[in-house]
Amino acid sequence: MEAASSLDRRTVLITGAAVRVGASMARAFHAAGANLVLHYRHSASAARALANELEASRGQSTHLVSGDLLDTRVLPTIIDSTIAAFGRLDVLINNASSFYPTPLGSITEAQWQDLMGTNVKAPLFLSQAAAPHLRVVSGQIINIVDIHGTRPLRDHPVYCTAKAVLIMLTRSLARELAPAIRVNGIAPGPVLWPANGDAAELRDKVIDRTLLKRVGSPEDIARTALFLAADAPYITGQILNVDGGRSVAW
Repeated sequence: MEAASSLDRRTVLITGAAVRVGASMARAFHAAGANLVLHYRHSASAARALANELEASRGQSTHLVSGDLLDTRVLPTIIDSTIAAFGRLDVLINNASSFYPTPLGSITEAQWQDLMGTNVKAPLFLSQAAAPHLRVVSGQIINIVDIHGTRPLRDHPVYCTAKAVLIMLTRSLARELAPAIRVNGIAPGPVLWPANGDAAELRDKVIDRTLLKRVGSPEDIARTALFLAADAPYITGQILNVDGGRSVAW
């Protein structure tokens, strides 16, 4: 049995790293010895606070990079900044995402562009820019998808469509970039409730239809990402549902 690969001094770039699942993954990978490139757009204060927290335990181990992922001209500069900071890129985690309802009859082109842009266009073009560097180190890409990419969520047709496309993009990139680069996806279920909140009744209904009868945590996603990065050298082109059984108890 092959020993788990070490993340010590490997470089991990996480988009949308400042808060929520992104921040949990950053902490987990940093604790495993990796250097972190923390991307953010609007959450500058949270990103700086996270970097300070991580630097307190291991100096010169983080690098902050900001940018609008919808602007494809910015994406190669994010990769360039990563290489300039640490000299290599081992893991790209496409985590940044827009999420909000788009009820049929009120969908705008701007909403389509935003949701498809953050969930599909940005991961594609950032992966394309990262691929030459990942190939050198036999690196990998992890896309954060969603169980609603296969099970539609009411009033969210554009978001669900975008995540469905990202699932196919994950599999397509795995084929295109093999054998040098592994590409996988993680599909969270009820892990974090939307930041804008929802009715307690709906939350209870979702939990009741989840086999484990509870909401998961960002740390559940972080542990899965660590597994794919460090302990899964023969896994590529796969989507791992981390949902407490929600996707089979619909």
